Amino acid sequence: MAKSVDFNVGPKALEYVERDHAVVSPSYTRDYPFVMSHGKGAEVWDVDGRRYVDMTTGIAVNSTGHAHPKVVQAIKDQAEKFLHMAGTDFYYPSQIEFAEKLAATAPFAEAARVFLANSGTEAVEGALKLARYHTKRPQIIAFLNSFHGRSMGALSATSSKPVQRAHYFPLIPGFTHVPYPNAYRPMLNMDGFTDYGERVVDYIENVLFKTIIPAEEVAGVLVEPIQGEGGYVVPTPGFFPALRQLCDRYGIMLITDEVQSGIGRTGKWWAIEHFGVEPDIIASAKGIASGMPLGAIIARESIMGHWEYGSHGTTFGGNPVSCAAGIATLDLLGDAHGKGGMIENAAEVGQYMMDALEEIAPRHPSIGQIRGRGMMLGVELIKDQGTREPAKYLRDEVVHRAFNEGLLILGCGTSTIRFMPPLNLEKPMADEALHIFDQALTAAEEAHGIR
Repeated sequence: MAKSVDFNVGPKALEYVERDHAVVSPSYTRDYPFVMSHGKGAEVWDVDGRRYVDMTTGIAVNSTGHAHPKVVQAIKDQAEKFLHMAGTDFYYPSQIEFAEKLAATAPFAEAARVFLANSGTEAVEGALKLARYHTKRPQIIAFLNSFHGRSMGALSATSSKPVQRAHYFPLIPGFTHVPYPNAYRPMLNMDGFTDYGERVVDYIENVLFKTIIPAEEVAGVLVEPIQGEGGYVVPTPGFFPALRQLCDRYGIMLITDEVQSGIGRTGKWWAIEHFGVEPDIIASAKGIASGMPLGAIIARESIMGHWEYGSHGTTFGGNPVSCAAGIATLDLLGDAHGKGGMIENAAEVGQYMMDALEEIAPRHPSIGQIRGRGMMLGVELIKDQGTREPAKYLRDEVVHRAFNEGLLILGCGTSTIRFMPPLNLEKPMADEALHIFDQALTAAEEAHGIR
């Protein structure tokens, strides 16, 4: 556990942390000693009774907030009927009803099919398998600073931190990484281009395809519409239209990893909808069932409809209790167009938070960029406005100071702080969170002589 300030926690929390250290794998990435007792909405309490405002929601998982009564009741009702019946081999209503509701949100005109899994990693694994199966091609293009999961296939596409891959080589062959269209930190020159995303796509077509990988051997391009672990990076407007055209030219599947950015988090059902293009395959999980383990692959009928009997399956995926929670979650978020529910609130209150962050930014020389959509917001901290050198030490200290003052936030990328609250967050709670963040950042800047 990294530590940049002395943590202010009670005796029960310390006791649990010590017990954890004795029996639980040290590979977990605990950042500060929050030991949860219970939660409601965007508020959580630790085992010593201390209250916090939660801007993490279990890493964008508790989309409807902690313990939403409709989700809890759906879980109870299903649990009283039966807990498990392998959805690969049998049928049950909650799985079918959830798949119908999820398919109705698909961001493409063609009819959709759904495969249900346990997690985002499994959804990504299945999406990669489906792309290879459908195209009969072996190669996958992914992006630098991406995160897609930790099992071997998803890990082969992941490239956000060396520690995630260290000592696990060799990984699955057939993956090539290219720069993500992060215009704040471009890796490619802009000669002849005004949009950095278009430049990245040009690199794929005119460098990668001409020197390393024949285009006709590429099954899919796996991409996060907004990078999550990589820093909450929003691509430039020209990126996805150019990438869609590239995929169409060469018969390549456009696979969007919406595990963190999907299910209403950005103010639309799917983050890809902000960019005006239709994907072929979507990987989803996290907020899809308000905290119950559930993942999903959503694909065009023309793609998934030809997945051969027995070629992919799961024992626990689409668990009936998780599906019941998923049905309640989708009902709370909105209709098939994202109207009339929490998705509308995510767009409104998310913009309110973005405006508030922009307002406090001039007071903080360490804020390099504020970015995001809806309730997927990132604040990148830097040492110098000219060099844009990342300030990881400052980011970590702000996270820890905020914890001591009653706010749960997490980092991502090298030096970005992310805000990923429940989608039903109200403005007064947002104000409280941003006030604590402002104070924590001010104290950290003063401690390091940043003015």
